[in-house]
Amino acid sequence: MGKYFKKVVGEKCFLSPVNPDDFEKYTEWLNDPEISENMMVEDNIISLLKEKDILEKMAKGNDVLFAIVDLETEELIGNCGLHDINRINQSAVLGIFIGNREYLSKGYGTQAIKLLLNYGFNVLNLNNIMLEVFEYNKRAIRSYQKAGFKEIGRRRQAKFFKNNRYDIIFMDILREEFLEIKDAKGVLG
Repeated sequence: MGKYFKKVVGEKCFLSPVNPDDFEKYTEWLNDPEISENMMVEDNIISLLKEKDILEKMAKGNDVLFAIVDLETEELIGNCGLHDINRINQSAVLGIFIGNREYLSKGYGTQAIKLLLNYGFNVLNLNNIMLEVFEYNKRAIRSYQKAGFKEIGRRRQAKFFKNNRYDIIFMDILREEFLEIKDAKGVLG
């Protein structure tokens, strides 16, 4: 088990700086077709050395990358981050995945998104956070909507998957929208 630090804490999970020593777990998840089919890396072959290098570079880079850790067991369950951070325009792109299948569809992803949004808007002073999601990833779309994201556009039939064509959906949330949700329901609700 890796060493984790409770940087942002919720009721079910917390966000910790990514530990590059977890590269074996991430490699296992990213090579699992059921996990990777919903990500932009599904057609890549991720080796242990490649993933270790990626994690080390990300940990040292300008992106904000967190491990998602179960609050009760301190088990690593996935990661999330803010990428392409533009300090002048106060914008970023959100990425997230839950790699541990036992934690899928149990609210951990939604809570991690809310924790990350809270960090992005209230610590990093961002105003707009967007993301991309494949049309067939219904579970993720529901989670993003619960966190307050709204669809802002589509790139039609831009994803070819299992012999079908799907749209790539673009979603975003503004600071003021997040703060309204936070005031109404609490950031961790």
